[in-house]
Amino acid sequence: MFEKLKEIILKYVEVKEEAVTPEARFMEDLGFTSFDFMSMLGEIEDEFDVEIDEQEAANIRTVGEAVEYLEKLANG
Repeated sequence: MFEKLKEIILKYVEVKEEAVTPEARFMEDLGFTSFDFMSMLGEIEDEFDVEIDEQEAANIRTVGEAVEYLEKLANG
């Protein structure tokens, strides 16, 4: 899950691959804008066949939190 998410993240921001760690924060560390983040969420929904709750997504700050949230969704 982490590796696939990392691939998607790297499509949206220009950072070195090693910068994408579970502790990395989307906005502060990886340079995401709100628009980038929302666009990425749409791609994640398609890629993992899940529906992301926008309220819950607003609370996701790090890559690790995103992985945990996606694993929870994927496992129903």
